[in-house]
Amino acid sequence: MGKTVLTVDDSDYMREIVSQSLELGDFEVLQAINGVEALDVFKKNTVDLIVTDINMPEMDGITLITEIRKINDDVPILVLTTESGESLKKEALNAGADGWIVKPFQPAKFLSMIEEVMS
Repeated sequence: MGKTVLTVDDSDYMREIVSQSLELGDFEVLQAINGVEALDVFKKNTVDLIVTDINMPEMDGITLITEIRKINDDVPILVLTTESGESLKKEALNAGADGWIVKPFQPAKFLSMIEEVMS
């Protein structure tokens, strides 16, 4: 296996689709259902990249990004969401996100963006 990616989404289906896409790219995948769980997983594991949704219960993606940045300023963070509003995108980038992908996504483009962010 290659590098480790933490994928965060409250949808079981989306976590599975993202995981399958990442595994095609030879990534090891860790999963979390919301920001609270993701923060816990992040603190206990070596993570090379985070892919997070924005709208989730308990802790949303923007808050997660802010909390991750308090711990680690280097790990790349991609937002994968159905949201496409510029103000929300700007808020995520200001919080420390490195990229923004709108669902649904094409696995090849998704993996290409991940490779770009991680290089």
